[in-house]
Amino acid sequence: MNRQENDKPEVDKEPVRKRGISKWTIIQWFLIPLLLVAALAGGLVTGYVVLGKREFSDVLLWSTWKHVYDLVFAP
Repeated sequence: MNRQENDKPEVDKEPVRKRGISKWTIIQWFLIPLLLVAALAGGLVTGYVVLGKREFSDVLLWSTWKHVYDLVFAP
């Protein structure tokens, strides 16, 4: 081996990652919560409208959810 080759400092061959917002970060902060809200709405409609055979407008009433809470957490 040449002496000159041994004197060269080793350079990391991994690419330097640029700082900034990645696509995964955008997905984490916007798409995942949006999908969770959509799943909640879908579950409400499925459970209350399809299985319970009630009107959709009743899902949005506060009195409906107060009644459900009282049923679940009744002493």
